[in-house]
Amino acid sequence: MNLVSANIPVAWLWVLWTMAALLGILIARRAGWRMLKDTANLNVFLAASVAVLGLWLIKTGVKPGLNFHLLGATALTLMFRPLFALLAIALITAAVTLWHGEYAAFPANWLLMGAVPVGVSWVLFRLIDGKLPNHLFIYVFLNAFFGAALAVAAVGLASTAFASLAGAYPLGYLLDEYLPYYLLMAWAEAFATGMLITVMVVYKPEWVATFDDRRYLLDK
Repeated sequence: MNLVSANIPVAWLWVLWTMAALLGILIARRAGWRMLKDTANLNVFLAASVAVLGLWLIKTGVKPGLNFHLLGATALTLMFRPLFALLAIALITAAVTLWHGEYAAFPANWLLMGAVPVGVSWVLFRLIDGKLPNHLFIYVFLNAFFGAALAVAAVGLASTAFASLAGAYPLGYLLDEYLPYYLLMAWAEAFATGMLITVMVVYKPEWVATFDDRRYLLDK
């Protein structure tokens, strides 16, 4: 979903901008900025952000604000952990916002397509990391494949609820013509994320901050 400014009630803007500002402050205060001082890490972060921006630009839609595209949020979360994943999606959302000129829609889009999927992906990772054995198959299948599908489904549900409560489109229309297709996209997101993370943990494990080959591969 890429909301347009006309779909957001004016009364909601203060709340949305406040939530986005608080999230930005959290990132500024808690992110480990030393990571980006390493040129190699910075290059990977910027390259990943540009790649996900490309995915966002390849989209289709049924009506204004009801677009479908791959998110890449789960991959960013596994690669950089949640705060830098949110930063990357903020940069991506800002670029799309500037391109389309829908400035008032920035906080809603960032929260829906950033905070929701990153939050779901990170909570799932922490649960799996704490409850299940350290195994490559568990890491890839549950965190990358299932995590990406769950994150996209969560975005679809949150976007449907937002658009309905905002009065942008009737709930019945969204349930019939929008949400089912968004849920179908969960498979594409899951497949792409699972394949990408598998390749990276095999050939470039240093690019995936949540993966430790000593834990997941040694003596397995």
